[in-house]
Amino acid sequence: MENLIDYCAPGAKFEELYLPTSEQVSLRVIHFLPASARQKPTVLFVAGWISQISAWYHIIKELSGEFEVYYVETREKISSRITGKVNHGVEDIGQDIKALVSRLNFQEKQFILFGSSLGATAILDCCQGLPQKPLCQVLIGPNAVFRVPPVGMAIIKMFPPRMYMVLKPVVKWYLKTFRLDIHADLAQYRKYCAALDAADPWKLKNGVIRLSKYKVWDILPTITIPTLIVGASKDTLHEKENLEKMVALLPNAVYTDLETNKKTHEVGMVTEFKKYLATFI
Repeated sequence: MENLIDYCAPGAKFEELYLPTSEQVSLRVIHFLPASARQKPTVLFVAGWISQISAWYHIIKELSGEFEVYYVETREKISSRITGKVNHGVEDIGQDIKALVSRLNFQEKQFILFGSSLGATAILDCCQGLPQKPLCQVLIGPNAVFRVPPVGMAIIKMFPPRMYMVLKPVVKWYLKTFRLDIHADLAQYRKYCAALDAADPWKLKNGVIRLSKYKVWDILPTITIPTLIVGASKDTLHEKENLEKMVALLPNAVYTDLETNKKTHEVGMVTEFKKYLATFI
């Protein structure tokens, strides 16, 4: 279990919350407060699919020195409290984000949506239904589509979740062999392996089936919220071509390339975030 005080900048504090987003779903949310009050927007941080908070150590520690941060562990993660049967697709996570924006009583343009991978895609998906609009959104490697090979989908549908321990090495091999450049960024592969080791196989199966049918393209032209999309040209899992196409379709978006997935998880990412934010405040 992570020691959350280590994620705090000097003088910052944290609290752990469980916030309901529907009658069936409650999410673990970690609230970081800087040492002194600052006139800056609050950050709602929505990490990627089965991502662990340890992957975001440097980002959170840097942000918590200046910004109030709510770090959300989305419903597909092992920490979520689920009653009955629910789905774990992009739209479902988007509904959770909308519920949190309302529950946390964010004010119009007084907060920022900050997301990665699936979390970033869910932010895009929920934009039109947000009860209040953010000042801007910062999205690291949002997925336009979720590629699952036909053979992989057949295996996922065939095998029950209790067989996950048998399938997990195959998934890791597939990522290493076909989807990731481990020579350019070995840290990314290790991070994903740790996430797979900690995943809930029941939630994972439902999520993969739902995600495999999703495409973000049609909603992009309707999103007018100022958006920074951050890519990593050597990250073959989050295709640069798709990110550039997303920027072209979004009416108010800019793109920056940090080259590797590892760099998008380091302090330099916060530097890019602050540079973008400086254009608004």
